[in-house]
Amino acid sequence: MNITVLGAGAWGTTFGRVLADAGNDVTMWAVEQQVVDSIRDRHCNPLRLPGVERLPDGMTAVSDRAQAVSQADIVVVAIAAQFARVALEEFRGMIPSNAIVVSLMKGIERTTGKRMDEVVCEALDVPEERFAAVSGPNLSKEVAQREPSATVVASRSIDNARTVAKACTTGYFKAFVSTDVIGLEMCGSLKNVVALAVGMARGAGYGENTAAMIETRGLAELTALGQAAGAQGRTFAGLAGVGDLIATCGSPLSRNYTFGSNLGKGMSLEEARSASNGVAEGVPTTDAVVALGRRYGVPTPLACAMRHVLDEGISCQEMLDLLFDGEIREE
Repeated sequence: MNITVLGAGAWGTTFGRVLADAGNDVTMWAVEQQVVDSIRDRHCNPLRLPGVERLPDGMTAVSDRAQAVSQADIVVVAIAAQFARVALEEFRGMIPSNAIVVSLMKGIERTTGKRMDEVVCEALDVPEERFAAVSGPNLSKEVAQREPSATVVASRSIDNARTVAKACTTGYFKAFVSTDVIGLEMCGSLKNVVALAVGMARGAGYGENTAAMIETRGLAELTALGQAAGAQGRTFAGLAGVGDLIATCGSPLSRNYTFGSNLGKGMSLEEARSASNGVAEGVPTTDAVVALGRRYGVPTPLACAMRHVLDEGISCQEMLDLLFDGEIREE
């Protein structure tokens, strides 16, 4: 298939490589001419993916928007979530009418509280049936090293989900399918808030018990919120839920975990932002989760506690005190 990836960051380039390894012709689109030249002429992306010496011959790159998508059977969106709407509106009317649009993004749009499936479909004016989301325990550096990994492709059209899954399945990357787009989107975005909290606890010196406590209570929180939004509870127990949560909360390769760890070590918000390599989507997502909790009438104690961390700079211990206020509850 002809597949275009919009955004040549670490995960976009890695996923492009997966698609090429699966036998597809892949065109990367990027704004930075340096990145385009590197991928097209030298088959590498040292700026965004320095650990991979050579990308497959089936990958190329362009900076022209119309050229990038004109022949695409699948268009993959790998842009920072908070900038997605503005960036995608430039492609409105250019996407072929039969192309499937796939999102790799994880986040809630801060200004609207909308999920990425809603943002993409609105910005590109494509029907929900032609949209698919990909999410799972997919740390880009490990996938780039071709370590065995799995993901979930969700679309309201199970046939389109299967098409995308087939296009990204290789000997080292396995794709499962689902029709629970809402669940997949909620898992992928809300777990970043949990990763911030776990990272903060680790950075502050707390051990396994504390991390497990935060992860499990965070999972319960995001599951309740997801179900209130219309998601299927079982999605949160699978690769896109528990799987992604384990990977994101247990590895320094996770931007959100690293950002939280730096906060736990005593860095200010600005210092942690400067030290982080890339965007920690959990930061803007925190306020969005609190707002979603209010909209659906679901308590969000972890997100509320992390909001105090981000807004007021409270300590890890104070965050934990807010998370567990002393009241005895049923689990």
